[in-house]
Amino acid sequence: MSTRTQRGGGGGIIGAIRADLNQLHGAWMELVFPRQRGRGHSVMGKWRPETLPQKIAYYAWSVFGTLGLLILYPLTVIGFATRYYAAKLDSTRTRLGIVGVTAIALLVWGTLTVIAHFQLPVEETIAIGAASAVATISTALAAGTSKVGGRPVSVLFAYPFAMTALFLPPVVAALVTPSLEGVVLEPSYDFAAWALDNILHVGGLNEFLRSNYELEGAAYAAMWVGISFPLGWFLGTVVALANLVRPSE
Repeated sequence: MSTRTQRGGGGGIIGAIRADLNQLHGAWMELVFPRQRGRGHSVMGKWRPETLPQKIAYYAWSVFGTLGLLILYPLTVIGFATRYYAAKLDSTRTRLGIVGVTAIALLVWGTLTVIAHFQLPVEETIAIGAASAVATISTALAAGTSKVGGRPVSVLFAYPFAMTALFLPPVVAALVTPSLEGVVLEPSYDFAAWALDNILHVGGLNEFLRSNYELEGAAYAAMWVGISFPLGWFLGTVVALANLVRPSE
């Protein structure tokens, strides 16, 4: 049992969750008040309010933070899972190196483009070739920015480029392999329809998209590139939150 779990007041999952919540709440309290994360080794100890105005402000801020944890902690759990799988991918990148990862991506995407050349019209082949170039460059940029390190670089660049590199292969493969259409393209169409009706209806954006664009062919690839960046920023942010609560060793 770790020291952190012992401080949380229990073992196992419940103790770990309690310790995480204490860590998050303490970090929230320290935004306004000093010494709130219960550092047992500190001679000065945890700060407590003394005057009535201090107590009102302290407990109001505490309650507000507790309500925020109802949203933040589930996101932290997503961050833990994302960090685990990101570490697996980063381990592969470390073994192969940036050049090796890029070479594999180039081989895979070059093969898909050649297949498209023999099965699809010239316009579709060119679009898939462009998607292949985007995916290969995204793979190289994800590997490169991950190696550079630093939380802002990872959140802003490494995660979005990695999402692009992960999303495009099944979509492009489905475009050149009819047997995959029902597995990849049809759910993508259903998701796009749901997003237009429930997320992109603000300001009539859904009507603009429906009037000017058709979701067919390489437009599926473009749609997932558009999704990969905000999703990558979201995942990078929740991983940063997970690192705040429970730093990776």
